[in-house]
Amino acid sequence: MGKARIVRPDFGGAFPAHIAVIMDGNGRWAERRGMQRILGHREGIASVREITTECARMGVESLTLYAFSAENWKRPTLEVRTLMQLLRLFLVKERATLMENDVRLSAIGRLEELPKAALAELRRTEEQTRANQGMRLRLALSYGSRSEVADALKKVIEDARAGRLDAADVDEETLRRYLYDPATPDPDLVIRTAGEMRLSNFLLWQASYSELYVSSVCWPEFRKAELHEALRAYASRKRKFGGLDQDGRDADARARRSRRGA
Repeated sequence: MGKARIVRPDFGGAFPAHIAVIMDGNGRWAERRGMQRILGHREGIASVREITTECARMGVESLTLYAFSAENWKRPTLEVRTLMQLLRLFLVKERATLMENDVRLSAIGRLEELPKAALAELRRTEEQTRANQGMRLRLALSYGSRSEVADALKKVIEDARAGRLDAADVDEETLRRYLYDPATPDPDLVIRTAGEMRLSNFLLWQASYSELYVSSVCWPEFRKAELHEALRAYASRKRKFGGLDQDGRDADARARRSRRGA
């Protein structure tokens, strides 16, 4: 389908190409209202829809959502089973929204650990949206950053032993090529909801120089207004990536070109 028209408010400064979100607080949001935790996860789907649509409308290039961590498998069996059912429901019901907004869906993580039915719906949605030219939506599923690095190192060792890679040539960029999705640039902005001040094993390699923004509201309450607040905060910051820039104006663009190999 054709590229959607971009409508972006003026936030007063730089705009992130890649936003990553730790969607926290669904269960707490429900418990504070005397509801079952799973109802918070259901309400969180509405936030996913609104944030995805708004990011696509504004011209965000990539949006990565921390949907299910490797550690989440430790939760009660009933909660995990229900979360997997909600994932299937989301993948089926939101295909029309993804197509309408020209969004291409993909996923990162140890996807083979997902239930077969959920994985099948994920593959169907990936295939249906593959030709879309707008924003890239990545779901981090059964994802852990330490696991990602461990998996990458295993592949590096395999290729070195097979003679496909010289161990002496291994550097940061070599390792990056073995990550789950090396083609997507690092996130410019990482948002976490529910007021927690930690990364929770999310994109630790990729978020080394990301700007962090913590919202006090739980994920089911994080909607367009809260997203815009995060973007205004991002626009007000000057990114130096560990170095000094004389004018400060081009540091963000130069760093992004460097990460893309341009």
